[in-house]
Amino acid sequence: MNLKKVLTPDAVWIDLKADSKQEIIELMVDRLVAAGKVQDRDTVLTAVLEREAKMSTGMQNGVAIPHGKTDAVQSLVVAVGICKTGVKFDSMDGSPCTLFIMTLSPVKRSGPHIQFLAEISRLISQPAEREKLLAAKTSGEMYEILIRK
Repeated sequence: MNLKKVLTPDAVWIDLKADSKQEIIELMVDRLVAAGKVQDRDTVLTAVLEREAKMSTGMQNGVAIPHGKTDAVQSLVVAVGICKTGVKFDSMDGSPCTLFIMTLSPVKRSGPHIQFLAEISRLISQPAEREKLLAAKTSGEMYEILIRK
């Protein structure tokens, strides 16, 4: 999957400021609402929080991939953000997360979601690529790093 097809500049942020998992999720959903990618904030927020309650999406190496399935979106919606201070996200390695990749997809369409996760996983599994993302000075710079792969 070409990340350009699902990721847009208005859904990439390097300036997330939050102190908790809940705040990160709410902030990312709110920014997706502001970008016009999500209309039903409460339904989307509930879907992501319910998924997170089942098992944390905090991975390792400072990465979290909060996601949810909801018919409040018509197609895959993606957002990427950085919180430079780090947030406890119940990650596999116990470390705070700084890189957040949120996906939302319709309940009955898992193909694009899985394809996106495979593509982004290839990118963020490389330490040098994660470092480039975290070193980005602007959201636009981070977007360019993401889509050039």
